[in-house]
Amino acid sequence: MGTLTVKIPQSLEREITRIARRRRMTKSEAVRRAMEQFIARDEETKSFQSALELAGNLVGSVKGAPVDLASNPRHLEDYGR
Repeated sequence: MGTLTVKIPQSLEREITRIARRRRMTKSEAVRRAMEQFIARDEETKSFQSALELAGNLVGSVKGAPVDLASNPRHLEDYGR
């Protein structure tokens, strides 16, 4: 098993200590479990991403274009032809 050193605020350390004592486990075990849950939740959200999430950094990046192409009929005149 590897070792990871992390700097955390004292308030967080107190909470970890309190939870570990209440559950009768070491602080390391409490932090390991919390990290496993964090990673599992992150993996769940990776499975599906919306179009906005995939291209979110592109939204609003084009300068000088119409604000909303879909709301102006002039921009849709040749659509589907």
